[in-house]
Amino acid sequence: MRLLRLRNRVASKSVDSDTTHNGMDPVKFQQRVGPAASRSAPNFAYYPISRPSKRSKSNLIVFGFVLTLIALISCYYLFRTGKVVDWNKKYGIVIDGGSTGTRLHVFAYRVQGGKTVFDFGEEAAMRVSPGLSAYAEDPESAGSSLNELLEFGKERVPRGLWGDTKIRLMATAGMRLLDFDVQHRILESCRRVLRQSRFVFKDEWASVINGSDEGVYAWIVANYASGTLGADPLKTTGIIELGGASAQW
Repeated sequence: MRLLRLRNRVASKSVDSDTTHNGMDPVKFQQRVGPAASRSAPNFAYYPISRPSKRSKSNLIVFGFVLTLIALISCYYLFRTGKVVDWNKKYGIVIDGGSTGTRLHVFAYRVQGGKTVFDFGEEAAMRVSPGLSAYAEDPESAGSSLNELLEFGKERVPRGLWGDTKIRLMATAGMRLLDFDVQHRILESCRRVLRQSRFVFKDEWASVINGSDEGVYAWIVANYASGTLGADPLKTTGIIELGGASAQW
């Protein structure tokens, strides 16, 4: 009995000494935070590390896939013709609507020092028959005769330059022999196809030219090729242009 009372007294004194000491609360140690604390003592505060969720991981994968797909498509467009696009080179396309056939000519050129320099080594041409005037009885079908020519042009002009390449159609003597209404319907059929060609085109760039213009254009080409264009007029070269339905000089 005495032993039990002694133990209770010791336990009671122990509790009192823990809760009070000379009338004061026990000292509680607090951790200092802030710049001063970080310099004087390490900060042991615990911050949980956030881990990426499964959803964010899937978003990253999709984003990487999209970037890869864009890169592959860009490479396909740039190298589709088997060579890197030369952005300093330009192209022009002229469609000659003759009386016996229609020809497409692709010209490559550069602008150097304010002058246009043609690269005749890259000139390409293709011809289909019959000519546009053969569609006088079915004007609406005339435009379809240009499809094969346009595909040829797209093979010769790098895809990245299609949107900068102008295309023109000039019909000659075979079309001049037709009534104006028939001419207009044939040209409208061709314009519809040319608008969708992916090349630069305006409706007024498809027209029927007169004999004088046809002869002048032939003369310019002949003298440019021979190097006499712009020289002394007495040293230029005269030409006689013999077409299927007309002749010019």
